[in-house]
Amino acid sequence: MKEYYEEERDLSASESIIMKAIWGKGEDISMPELIDVLRTKYHKDYKRTTVATFILNLTAKGFARQYRRGRYAYVHALKSEEEYKQKLLNDHVDFWYQGDASKVMAALVNSKEISSETVQRMRRMLDGLDGSARMDELDG
Repeated sequence: MKEYYEEERDLSASESIIMKAIWGKGEDISMPELIDVLRTKYHKDYKRTTVATFILNLTAKGFARQYRRGRYAYVHALKSEEEYKQKLLNDHVDFWYQGDASKVMAALVNSKEISSETVQRMRRMLDGLDGSARMDELDG
């Protein structure tokens, strides 16, 4: 029996916060620890049963699974944060900017003050699109 469905479904706001907490741990997280992170870092005072329901939804969406080890239940991320962020970005670019990345860049430039260092990094990224540099090598 398959434990999850491989569907491309977006997360609700609460599910996103829960996944952010799971991804932030960098490894499997126990339910008590997850509840504590949600309360202290994200100011969400969810009951254990509420978090368990969210985890069931995340399992159905193919993002996480829960298992028991000893007396504690743990949550394991099935998709990476980077994978989901890329999906969200692609969806937003397609929907809001008609798939035109130059419109996204224009929106970024117009929406906030950008340092000269960031401008230089953006130039290197654009120059790297010709295949001479990988995008992840240009971070930072």
